[in-house]
Amino acid sequence: MKKEDVEKLLHEKVEAGLHISPILPEGIKNYLIDIDGTICDDIPNEEPERMLTAKVYLDALKTLNDWFDEGHIICFFTSRLEEHREYTEIWLKENGFKYHSLLMGKPRGGNYHWVDNHLVKATRYRGKFTELVTKDVTIEVFDDGKH
Repeated sequence: MKKEDVEKLLHEKVEAGLHISPILPEGIKNYLIDIDGTICDDIPNEEPERMLTAKVYLDALKTLNDWFDEGHIICFFTSRLEEHREYTEIWLKENGFKYHSLLMGKPRGGNYHWVDNHLVKATRYRGKFTELVTKDVTIEVFDDGKH
């Protein structure tokens, strides 16, 4: 899916005369992918000169490009600062990553707990991109009185 197609898909949605947040078609995922330590060497913001020479993780490149080609949305979401955008875009292009968007300034430090009005699924990267599998796990949710 091209960037323009994603923009059309996620543009204005109206239901019962009210603007609403768009919902992706069945089977399409909106992947938020970290960069440092996930698709390449872990480069801290304090050493931006290394961002252009980071070693790419080839399994990440193949998997993410396959997901892109399957029509999923790829958004890189990184703790790198806005001032690192140009280096980051150059590196992504030179290493052949296909993607739709790049969000800078993700909070640093990990242990993320994401709260959203849309369904959120998280996958912790542990050193290798492989096929995703289904697992039963325990998660924290808001108590809505339904157990």
